[in-house]
Amino acid sequence: MSQLLIVVSAPSGAGKTSLVRALVERDSNLEVSVSYTTRPRRPAEVDGRDYRFVSQATFNGMARAGDLLEYATNFGFDYGTSQARVREAQAAGRDVVLEIDWQGAQQVRAQLDDAIGVFVLPPSREALRARLEGRGQDGPDVIERRMRQAIDDMTHCAEFDYAIVNDDFEDAVAALARIVTAERRGERAPVPAIAGLLAELLATR
Repeated sequence: MSQLLIVVSAPSGAGKTSLVRALVERDSNLEVSVSYTTRPRRPAEVDGRDYRFVSQATFNGMARAGDLLEYATNFGFDYGTSQARVREAQAAGRDVVLEIDWQGAQQVRAQLDDAIGVFVLPPSREALRARLEGRGQDGPDVIERRMRQAIDDMTHCAEFDYAIVNDDFEDAVAALARIVTAERRGERAPVPAIAGLLAELLATR
């Protein structure tokens, strides 16, 4: 059986980074592919752990050379996944997790139809806004823009194989782990009903 490629996407603030880190820490056969980005490094971030921070020229060169499995622009900065790093991890026998947005997920699925897509939803718009505000990184205008973008992102939830709700963190990590376990067996994990929640998240207000 070939190694798994698991694509985890979510709107900004839904908590996918924390979920993926917790999942990988608990599963020695999983490796997260660290994305390349042109975004400036934030004070608490570590190059090579959070992102691989590169110049715009370097990123453009990687894209032109076909070195990126996927790439997309978000909030004015580019993000992409190295094809070589994914192949290296899989060749070493590890399953790989990509923590990318829905645009990148579409590109991956177009090339690799066995990639597994997981979309992370917040439990409510209010919880999402509270998480964005709680970061203390953005002003009110940016938060409003991120909320609008989040709603647009969530319209793509149905494109993914699975959806999980990050309400209780430990429950959400366990749900991710169940998906990985089932897919390693060549099975589908149980899928909770999220249609009602998704309708609420996308409702015009």
